[in-house]
Amino acid sequence: MRLIWPWQDRNRRFSWLKAGAFALILLPAIRFAYQFATGEYGILPIAYGGMTYWSGVWATAILLMALAVTPALTILRWPALVDVRRMIGVTALAYTLAHIVIYFGLRSWNFGFIVNEMATRLSMIVATLSTIGLIVLGATSLDAAIRRMGAKGWQRLHNTNYVISGLAVLHVVLARGTYPEQYMLAGIFFWLMVWRMLARYGLGADAKALMALTAASCVFAACLEAGMLWGRRGYEVSWTLGNNFSLASLDVGVPPAWQVLAAGLLFVLAAFGRDSFRIRSLRPEPRRIGL
Repeated sequence: MRLIWPWQDRNRRFSWLKAGAFALILLPAIRFAYQFATGEYGILPIAYGGMTYWSGVWATAILLMALAVTPALTILRWPALVDVRRMIGVTALAYTLAHIVIYFGLRSWNFGFIVNEMATRLSMIVATLSTIGLIVLGATSLDAAIRRMGAKGWQRLHNTNYVISGLAVLHVVLARGTYPEQYMLAGIFFWLMVWRMLARYGLGADAKALMALTAASCVFAACLEAGMLWGRRGYEVSWTLGNNFSLASLDVGVPPAWQVLAAGLLFVLAAFGRDSFRIRSLRPEPRRIGL
């Protein structure tokens, strides 16, 4: 069996689409390695804390990228995008395994302590379930597995990706500390899941429906952050919501609600652009009236 490289299509020809997607999902790893090499995370073992968090964030983000392929190809009417979905999913597994190795380093490879955390901490329980599911999906991502399981059986198994992704996002949200990325990823996951409900009713490429979905996802992220900060730190809900929707907060950083808004607007603009192009292409040319 000949190996197909990430930048090749099924006929082993160079694919600009796959090469571009591979470069995009490889960038976080390159940046991560650069930050470690330059000491931005600090020295070991202190660096393990930040490395564990960010490796988990990037693993979850790439997992959500795989879920975003279907909305993108639907809105852009670009079926070729389906060719990169499997590669993105397998890369998410690779990032997850790297995250686990770094976490083991954080715990000094004390497997007794690690097993105890996996059995007693809710965030670790959902992380373990998500990781096991992701490994199963990765192991059955080959064409041989599709032939052995049958298309319907394989599809049923891989539909569990929604649950697996949800557990991964929940793990990030429940992680110790409060960071904008936790609620941004949750807001994007909310967008991706509700989009699939809209798509069932034929609204998956409707620009107005996507605008409403983006606004709802923005509010969801803000409310989730407000609720979590109230529960963990006792912060006033109104104060957190005010920070999320205040322009003044941009001087400190970009709130999760704004990050979700920016991600959702990419799809909205793509839908508007596609509709505008379709209208122009369908517009009849004016007839010339002879004198």
